[in-house]
Amino acid sequence: MTATLSKPALKIGPYEVDPPVVLAPMAGITNVAFRQLCAEYGAGIYVCEMITARAVVERHPGTMHMMTFGADEKPRSMQLYGVDPKTIAEAVRIIVGEGLADHVDSNFGCPVAKVTRKGGGAALPFKRKLFEAIVRESVKAAGDTPFTVKFRIGIDDDHRTFLDAGRIAEAEGAAAVSLHARTAAQRYSGQADWTKIAELKEAVTSIPVLGNGDIFSAEDALRMVDETGCDGVVVGRGCLGRPWLFGELEAAFAGRPLPTPPNLGEVAAVLRRHTELLIEHDGHDKAMRDIRKHMAWYLMGFPVGSELRRGFAMLSSMDQLDDLIAQLDHDAPFPEAATGPRGRQGSPGKVTLPHGWLDDPDDDCVPEAEDMHSGG
Repeated sequence: MTATLSKPALKIGPYEVDPPVVLAPMAGITNVAFRQLCAEYGAGIYVCEMITARAVVERHPGTMHMMTFGADEKPRSMQLYGVDPKTIAEAVRIIVGEGLADHVDSNFGCPVAKVTRKGGGAALPFKRKLFEAIVRESVKAAGDTPFTVKFRIGIDDDHRTFLDAGRIAEAEGAAAVSLHARTAAQRYSGQADWTKIAELKEAVTSIPVLGNGDIFSAEDALRMVDETGCDGVVVGRGCLGRPWLFGELEAAFAGRPLPTPPNLGEVAAVLRRHTELLIEHDGHDKAMRDIRKHMAWYLMGFPVGSELRRGFAMLSSMDQLDDLIAQLDHDAPFPEAATGPRGRQGSPGKVTLPHGWLDDPDDDCVPEAEDMHSGG
């Protein structure tokens, strides 16, 4: 463990990230309410939901609302998605010029069909010249604001792009790179291949390399750093219904004993606070719809009857929430079953790509423009 802890602190541009932990942007999850909740447990960087570059350029009202940050959020971190170097660079110019964020990340890891079908997300790094142009133009537009790049191993086992993507991002001035150690074809299934993070770390030497995939506990995070030599970790599904994971990560990286996991009463208090923060951000009705999906994650593994679970999943008011919380066994200890994988696993599948996409990796034509939908 000492090897893990003796590493210099992670720096992304001018920002020291201590502990070296980043909350991955997750559609419909990492809004200002959830980020605030996570940040109350531990420091790090907490990235906003994915924002579509075109929606920023065209000032789409829903997207502008999603770009909200808390008063104390520092650095304010945003992830952009797009397929056109000009549009992404223009979005970066707006974000930086109007002081809307302090750090811009870019998404080349999304495996969802509606994104890859247009050549975006995890499909794009296969087009090396286009990828290079996007990073180069974005870094130029960002100026002193750090621009970082997140990608996957590749489209599938026959089309691995991560080493090229890492070297290109480094050469074009990205402040850091993150690797989700799965292919797009794997989606979120199977196991992340951490050996690829170690390979990327050997190939990319002048900027931080962050690892992502299968961090469900503080022990996983230390093990990833130890096994791969990566400079920091990116946590996604592991914190769903478990924002206190960031407190555990902070303790682990500092070499302190981990805090005692919360009992069901304490989890209920966190869940209630999450709901209040959502109401503040989105108003009552949207917040009530939004919090429902978090309920199964918060209650995972606890002894909660099916009828009570159904009540949480169909929540419509704070009074109803308080009534349901009152029926829980507040002393039930945190269950071992709740420490493992959570969130979507799905199954592997063929990646949907534009017609002829794999014909020529050096073709730098911009694919069909992305739609306006931010958030994934």
